[in-house]
Amino acid sequence: MTADAALAETGFQRLLELLRGLNSVAVACSGGLDSSLLLAAARLALGDRVLALTVVTPYMVTHEIAEARALTAQLGVRHRVLELPMPNEIADNPPDRCYLCKRVLFAELKSVATEEGFAWLADGSNRGDLADYRPGMRALRELEVRSPLLEADLGKAEIRRYARALNLPVWDKPASACLLTRLPHGTEVRFELLRRVEAAESALRALGFGTVRVRCHDDLARIEVDRTERARLLDESVVSEVVAVLTRCGFRYVTLDLQGYRMGSFNAPPSAE
Repeated sequence: MTADAALAETGFQRLLELLRGLNSVAVACSGGLDSSLLLAAARLALGDRVLALTVVTPYMVTHEIAEARALTAQLGVRHRVLELPMPNEIADNPPDRCYLCKRVLFAELKSVATEEGFAWLADGSNRGDLADYRPGMRALRELEVRSPLLEADLGKAEIRRYARALNLPVWDKPASACLLTRLPHGTEVRFELLRRVEAAESALRALGFGTVRVRCHDDLARIEVDRTERARLLDESVVSEVVAVLTRCGFRYVTLDLQGYRMGSFNAPPSAE
């Protein structure tokens, strides 16, 4: 499919129409695929009536900040980066951490959007987010944050296709999430653990593993990779290298989760709410 054909699809045109109806919008831009596509579409639909807002916290993946900066420069969108501390409410990584976090962070983003004169604040939530336990979605509803990708009924496959058609460098980027998702609920959030996890995942990506999570159980690393990559990770020469790099990152024990990568594997099931 050509780029022009992809962008002529009903789904993308529906997204542009939704965005035009907002008149002006501030987009919460994390540097990931979903918010990047949303920001690019908003630029097409609204021109200069778009602002990118990126939050920097101690539990965000640091390389995504640089990616957000690069994207906004590529699109020619004004960009504000806000540095915020970790909310006290999530210091012990509670099960409703995502709700508590988004409630604080998006309230701040909405305040900035209003101060800047933008009619709406929007985020990159989409149809795929309905398939997982996402308590943060409740905070977005309470704060009246718009989710145009979800409103346009777009899922990950369409988002990747449109991002590729728009030449966005993140079109094939694996799913990401904040570093708190690597810690069990009820765990004291220690920043040295977050940096250890980030370094370990970066090292595994450098070894060629695409979708990877390092779930942190104090000094034990539980590695999740896509099932198609599991056999390679178990190759004896690769095992030795993985153990060496994760030990250098500060882990004492290194394990492989035989169930493979699972989005939000620490999450409580919806029935627990």
